[in-house]
Amino acid sequence: MRLCFATNNEHKLTEVRALLPATIELVSLHDIGCHEELPETQDTLAGNARQKAQYVWQHYRTSCFADDTGLEVTALRGEPGVYSARYAGPQRSAADNIAKLLHELAGASDRSAQFRTVVALVLPNGEWHEFHGVVEGSITTEQRGADGFGYDPVFQPQGHAETFAQMPLGQKNTMSHRARAVEQLIAFLQQTAS
Repeated sequence: MRLCFATNNEHKLTEVRALLPATIELVSLHDIGCHEELPETQDTLAGNARQKAQYVWQHYRTSCFADDTGLEVTALRGEPGVYSARYAGPQRSAADNIAKLLHELAGASDRSAQFRTVVALVLPNGEWHEFHGVVEGSITTEQRGADGFGYDPVFQPQGHAETFAQMPLGQKNTMSHRARAVEQLIAFLQQTAS
């Protein structure tokens, strides 16, 4: 099966490719000739994921899925949430986002947080499906680790001493929010293919 992942984020592509069975050929937006910025104007993760997949489906008639992920911090009443990628501004800088997050949490005793991913899939017949993944953890007081991307250097999953950025990709993929949502996606695709 050939399936497009509607993202321009190479880190996400690498993560998801590592999870997929050989029976699924994952192609990127670049592979299908889509070079424009996908719309992402909804106020929910599910809304953004569906909007991006819908755009690719309508303009390229390619079976695809898109994801949207938010970091939800308890002490910040669920922020940055749907605005995680642009928390510090439209430049979408991970370093700026982390700096703002650590500033907002300065002195906070409750540093609990969760990463939440929603994956929206559109099939060749136009049928829609949605998958969800959550991982709970906490925000560290300083950045640790050089791997990963986004908030990985400050997110420590529950039950672990390392941040996502300190873990090898294989270990992160056993527990991450995206991995959990993609596992549901894979199970669904395998079930429908059989």
